[in-house]
Amino acid sequence: MKKNIILAALALASSLLSVTAQADTKTLTLMLDWFVNPNHGPVIIAKERGYFKAQGLNVDIQEPADPSMPPKLVAANKVDLAISYQPSLTIDVAAGLPLIRSATLIATPLNTLMVLDNNKINDLSDLKGKKIGISIAGNEEASIGTMLQTVGLNYDDVEIINVGWALSSSLASGRVDAIWGGLRNFETNQLALEGFKAKTFFPEDYGVPVYDELIFVANANTYDKAAIIGFNKAIEQATLYIVNHPQKAWEEFVAYAPDTLNNELNKRAWNDTFMHFSLHPAAADLQRYDDYAQFMYAQKIITTLPKAQNYVPTFQ
Repeated sequence: MKKNIILAALALASSLLSVTAQADTKTLTLMLDWFVNPNHGPVIIAKERGYFKAQGLNVDIQEPADPSMPPKLVAANKVDLAISYQPSLTIDVAAGLPLIRSATLIATPLNTLMVLDNNKINDLSDLKGKKIGISIAGNEEASIGTMLQTVGLNYDDVEIINVGWALSSSLASGRVDAIWGGLRNFETNQLALEGFKAKTFFPEDYGVPVYDELIFVANANTYDKAAIIGFNKAIEQATLYIVNHPQKAWEEFVAYAPDTLNNELNKRAWNDTFMHFSLHPAAADLQRYDDYAQFMYAQKIITTLPKAQNYVPTFQ
């Protein structure tokens, strides 16, 4: 009888501890910018290795049906965090959306203006009168226009076509002559696997200011500072693990969804990506944000000039 009472008491104590732990866990919804891919390595590793859990977080990872929607859903308080792009954030903030940058995932540009390496377009000047496919409308006029100006062309000298998700296939099929938004770590490998060699023009080589490729954004009015600090710590821990153990981290990454992640394209992209992850996700270069905003303002992509100090707070 006494033994049964003790066992019952232990079971009750365990149950109470479990309830307390659940109550202390903060759930954050995170919407990615795209379907899960190697660019999201630190997010997946942080979840798989329990780094989020160690910070008292349960991170619900979601994929968007429309890649242009994640920041808008954050602004509308439908999700807590989203992965976006520094140029997109500048446009959104200038338009009045209540968004802030909460961390950096990839701190160097990955975007390119990409063509097939088939001797048809050997120089940017060869794009005159050609079609350029894009996936998300936004800053392409400023960036492509600036790049073209270096070879004496204007933005009006090319035709822009929104091809959605189908960047690589649109280029390979000849639907477009070039693509903007093809990443140097992904589309290049995708085309190679399909038997096409890509030629890339890097925007930073043609007058476009350097920017953070992928960032996390939160709602400026409702963000949870303590939760974001914990999230950033987990992302940093995951990034260091990936950099120190890229092969082992790859194996753990694909285990998240082996049917869709464990393939040659993602393996190649992983090897071309992990060195680009921000080693200090919480750190921010305010001047870089102000310089890029000034660039977009000068290009008339935005009509108001946001100040980085107002939408790039510190979470350390």
